Order: sequence, then C-alpha cells, then structure tokens
Amino acid sequence: MKRILVPTDFSNNAYGALFYATRLFQDQECQFYILNTFDVDTPVLTSRINTTKGDLLYQELSNESQEKLTETLHSIVRDTEDLKHTFETISVSKKLTDTINKTIKSKNIDLVVMGTKGASGAKEVLIGSNTVKVINNIKDCAILVVPDEFDFKKPTEIAFATDFKCLYSIESLKPLLEIVSVFSSNIRIMHIHEKEKLDEIQEHNLKNLKENFKDYNYCIHWIPRFTQKAKLINEFIDEMNVDMLCMSKYKHSLIENITHEPVIKKIGFHTTIPFLVIPELS
Repeated sequence: MKRILVPTDFSNNAYGALFYATRLFQDQECQFYILNTFDVDTPVLTSRINTTKGDLLYQELSNESQEKLTETLHSIVRDTEDLKHTFETISVSKKLTDTINKTIKSKNIDLVVMGTKGASGAKEVLIGSNTVKVINNIKDCAILVVPDEFDFKKPTEIAFATDFKCLYSIESLKPLLEIVSVFSSNIRIMHIHEKEKLDEIQEHNLKNLKENFKDYNYCIHWIPRFTQKAKLINEFIDEMNVDMLCMSKYKHSLIENITHEPVIKKIGFHTTIPFLVIPELS
C-alpha cells in the first residue's frame, strides 16, 4: 500500500493538493496522512501566570487544529467515496519540516504532496513559501507540488528536466516510473545545454538513463541555453502540452541552479502544472 503524507494549513490550495493526489493514485489502495503543525510562539515563561497563559494558548491552538483536521477528513472521505483510500490525521505543535522528516521515517512515507502556497501568498509562486523549505530540507522522499486551483488531468506527457550530472538508479526514479506506468505517459527528457558536447560523466549518465527508460516511451529534447533556465522550462511545458514536470534534487542540481537565477529571486519559480521532485537516494 502506498503511504502518502499531505501537510495542510486548511487552505483551498492544500485541500486541492490532497484531492489531486487521491485521483492520481485512484487505482491503488493508499494510506493518506493529513498533517497540520501549529506553532505556540510564546516568550520564555518565567512566572506561573505566564505558564498558564502558554498552556491555554497551546490547548486553544491544538483544539482548533484537530477540529479543522476532522472537517478536512470528512470532506476528503466524502469526495473519495468511490476510491479505496484510507485517511489518518496528525496534529503536532512542532516546526513543519522537522515534523515532515520525522513522519517520513516513523510512517515509512513514499511521497509528500503539497500545494504551492498557503492561505495567503501569490498564486503559483513556489519560491519563498513553506513548500520551498520542504523541498530544500526533505532529503529521502519524493515531493509532489500541486498548483493552486489545478483540476486533475491524467499526466500523459511528463517532462523530465535534467543536466545529466547525476547518475539515476531505478530506485531513485521509482516515484516517476510508477506514475508513468499507471498512465502510459510519454517521458520527455529535457536537457538545456550550454556546451556543444556532453562531458564523459554526462555521457555515462545519459546512457544509464536510456537504459532505465528502455521499457517506457521516451524522447530527448536538446534545448540551447539563450535565456534563464526557468523561462525555457516553462516555454517547453507550454509548447509540448506537458501535464507534469519532474526534476531530481541533489547538490548543484538543476533545481538549485534555477532557484538561484536573479530573475527567480525576484519573481519566484512559477509552476502551472504539478511538479515532482525526486531525491538523490542516500
């Protein structure tokens, strides 16, 4: 059974991400864990009176978290009556990324699914949100980011953007290939090249990737670098009618490269389709 963790701040975007995930894996039995973290931000407590105030605040926030989780649970159970999923809620007074990392280990999570923004924030902006903190701090689990107000559509065209600087194992590609297998997706390997030739390491990694994809429909697109990489990726998504974008996260990876571009720091990395981040397995 697939085990999926979905953090929520009770925004429509967070619920949309949860709903998308239930449809993406509609033909599988999945165990969903719906997580809400709340922060009791109180000063150092010195007196008994202040301690009482802190306890009351904790209880108030805890009750609110559990009540809203119950509402979310009832909604998603109602909206997925035709599916075989099961759901469990988790309410914790801890930091989001720390809690996600601990839950991944304790619940043996296969995938983390998040919306691109919370209850407030610019639509579609990925960088600068809780989502980015999660992408940057979660190392051993795939993450699926779902844009706000995104209606479910079968991912028949998936773009896999890579610089061929990482050696991909079948195990590390598993989150991508599971989706490809279910929907008979086409994999569009996208490489933005800045040099005329690949170096020896890139050639080796390309050969390895071809071997891993040999049982699937794939093609390779060589894109010359003439503008920001984020812009090229978004243009490729539009031109090829791509339904899902996938990248691998590792040190000095394309994701890191994109998020450090000057234009990205100003406007954020916009994603209009679901974005799957697969980790470099340790």
